[in-house]
Amino acid sequence: MKVLRQLAIILGILLAGEAIRSVTKISIPGTVIGMVILFLGLMTKVIKPDDIGMVTKFLLDHLAFMFVPAGVGLISSLDVVGAAWLPILMIVVISTVLVVGVTGWTVQLLKRRRI
Repeated sequence: MKVLRQLAIILGILLAGEAIRSVTKISIPGTVIGMVILFLGLMTKVIKPDDIGMVTKFLLDHLAFMFVPAGVGLISSLDVVGAAWLPILMIVVISTVLVVGVTGWTVQLLKRRRI
């Protein structure tokens, strides 16, 4: 029963994110809004890590399976990807460098604040 409760919390947050997106008609995906809601809930201690711990561990342990549909979709669209491989490669490299840089900067900033 505990696992169902945890799953209901996560799915409820996802549903709330999708509802906010559809009501406000903003162009941010509902899943991203749901992650922001979850983050705010964890930061304000409305949601405790123990409240969702078992389900999140399960989802993280099986994260690789979540990429299978995306990989199949990519392979089925190989002709489109092949025609635009250079811009796609540039976007992947630039976004990876930006994400690594911003993540490193954020971690350093947080480490300085805690010490």
